[in-house]
Amino acid sequence: MLRFAVCDDEPFMLEQLARRLEDYMKASEIPCRILRFSSGRELLDLADMEGDGFDLVFLDIEMAPPDGMETAMLLRERGWEGLLVFVTVLKERVFDSFETRPFDYLVKPLAEERFAGTMERAIRRLQQDAGLSLLVQKGASRHIIPFARIQYCEVMGRKIYIHQENGQVLDYYDKLDGLQQRVDGRFFRCHRSFLVNLDYVRSCEGGLVRLEGGSEIPLSRLREQEFREALLAHMKERRR
Repeated sequence: MLRFAVCDDEPFMLEQLARRLEDYMKASEIPCRILRFSSGRELLDLADMEGDGFDLVFLDIEMAPPDGMETAMLLRERGWEGLLVFVTVLKERVFDSFETRPFDYLVKPLAEERFAGTMERAIRRLQQDAGLSLLVQKGASRHIIPFARIQYCEVMGRKIYIHQENGQVLDYYDKLDGLQQRVDGRFFRCHRSFLVNLDYVRSCEGGLVRLEGGSEIPLSRLREQEFREALLAHMKERRR
């Protein structure tokens, strides 16, 4: 679950930004927790208690001391490495913020298109940083699926179907070649139309790969030897 902090000393702006963030994440079907702070001191005090648990912080620059810039500096000095988005009425103040390594800035009043663009890039960055999840765009919705939950993926027509361990299947438009480049080494292309997570493989025989839970998917005869070698290497790696 992603954790967000929204910090602004204007109650109206604080609530507006938090609600817009909540609506965006709900539409994206990505679970999250959003914490609101009315001052930099409140944010810093909680950060001291909970460590560097925030994935993304929205921080107003113009606040009573410590202002947003000073709060950001203190967060960085304490080792926080999350994404930082400044919210300001003055673009010029942003040029003073480079030392805090901001991810982006938003100008008040918030433009919906600008906010959505910032969030889309932020979610993509968080997924890349984690390196263990797949970000799927389906219409206006965005889904983050941990690699560990994916059993296998298959392509039918122009759609990819992602089969998860809980039985849920997510479909979206893409090519399997493109998906293969976005996952890690636990996935193997066992057939031109199938990509399997080796963690779930239980056996392979007669041109079929049998998975945990009973599912069976085809194994290409031309890829059988390479598949067995990849599975063996993967099993050895997992024992380390």
